[in-house]
Amino acid sequence: MNALRRLSIPALLLALLAALVAAKPWLHGHLEPVVGRSLSTGFDIVVASAAWLVAAWGGARLIDLLAAGNGGTGLDGMPRPPRIPRLLADLLRFFVYGVAVLAILAFVLEQPVTGLLATSGVAIAVLGFALRNMIADIFAGIALNIEHPYRIGDWLELSPGVAGRVDEINWRATRLIAGDGTAVIVPNGMVAGSRFVNFSRPNPAFRATVPILLDHEVPVERGKRILLSAMLCADGVLPTPRPDVIVEAVTPNGISYQARFWTDDGGRVSLVRDAVLTGALANLARAGIEPARPKQEARRRQPAQPGTDTLRHSLLRQLELFDAFDDEEIGALAQAMRELYLPAGTAAVRQGEAGESLFVIAEGVFDVQAAAPASTDAASINPNGDQHPGVIHLTRLRPGDLFGEMSLLTGQPRSASVVACTDAVVYELARSHLDPVLRQRPQLAERLADLMADRQTRNTAERNRQQGVAPPPPVESQALLARLRNFFKL
Repeated sequence: MNALRRLSIPALLLALLAALVAAKPWLHGHLEPVVGRSLSTGFDIVVASAAWLVAAWGGARLIDLLAAGNGGTGLDGMPRPPRIPRLLADLLRFFVYGVAVLAILAFVLEQPVTGLLATSGVAIAVLGFALRNMIADIFAGIALNIEHPYRIGDWLELSPGVAGRVDEINWRATRLIAGDGTAVIVPNGMVAGSRFVNFSRPNPAFRATVPILLDHEVPVERGKRILLSAMLCADGVLPTPRPDVIVEAVTPNGISYQARFWTDDGGRVSLVRDAVLTGALANLARAGIEPARPKQEARRRQPAQPGTDTLRHSLLRQLELFDAFDDEEIGALAQAMRELYLPAGTAAVRQGEAGESLFVIAEGVFDVQAAAPASTDAASINPNGDQHPGVIHLTRLRPGDLFGEMSLLTGQPRSASVVACTDAVVYELARSHLDPVLRQRPQLAERLADLMADRQTRNTAERNRQQGVAPPPPVESQALLARLRNFFKL
């Protein structure tokens, strides 16, 4: 309706003027005796000229409607491009009005336009030579708008360090809004004549990489496992397509890895890279590994990498569950723990099974899963429901986390399944390892019960939140303490 209203005024005026032009003999017969021949002829010229200009006005409005007729946003949230690019629409409007002016000169004023076109051609050639760079930018902009290598809202990288979201494509230049909020104005000729990367086409998801250099002494499979764990837990990394790690090169300074991941926001790619690198450095530190250093620096005497016992001690010491234990007790537990290697897809524990041990993750990533109630649509609450139908995805565990503590301390069946997302290394602490320490210091049981109650309350609340159930009441630590003492015969 709005389009019809915008076109109705020019159409009505054009119809009125056309009727006046068609009635010219009748008007001459009535006007000439009253106002004279010259004014009557002038009136004809004004009416005919106005008819051509109104026709051009209506054509320009039609071009405007076509140019803006496909606005709004698409299903992907990206702004839809206009049916006619802005530059082409401006050019068409200029052409329509130019034709109207030439028609007035030729048909209304009956002036020869051939000489005018020849003279204007020379003037245009001189002006074009003086403004050749600007004209090149204009025609490059027209070509870009016709070919659509990028559109409003796309994220472009024109050169290293020059990237941003396309905000405007005008006659001369393309305006980008960089990640820091500043505007970057790039001439269209420069864009059309150079290579650029469009992160938003053909789809918003694209792959980014982070290079990491590790020493030759680090086994390749272990290095890949640690780096993959960081990507799977980093904010902004898409779960599908799945991230991966490849060996790019073997250099004198170490083995160069490429951590490759997919993201869908060109504006946050730097933040996602930061999250991946931060997670990778944290995982490497937990594993006692440092990034490679130049060989001339590596020839200096380096402290030996921490041994297995030191790593186990460090993992236990950082766990809140064991913060009341002294170093001697932590050392005894660290020596008693058993190292396990779990391939990707292996369940470390299964829901409902009996168990008397907990696990500390040294390397790798695990998904905590629980069977969905029969009345629940698991696909609506599981972010990977298409991969694991009938399963609720509770949380994701990373290096330094633990699981299975309730079975260790109370002997109750496993409350959820914990499945390795990557090849993983865990350390298992059994009841027989903890029993001597609790018998020697029974007061530790109270601290363990408090921590277990708090942890179980959080886990149950998260599960109920995903199922749309009201939050449960807090778990009573005294009840857990009684079960713990009964289980360990304290």
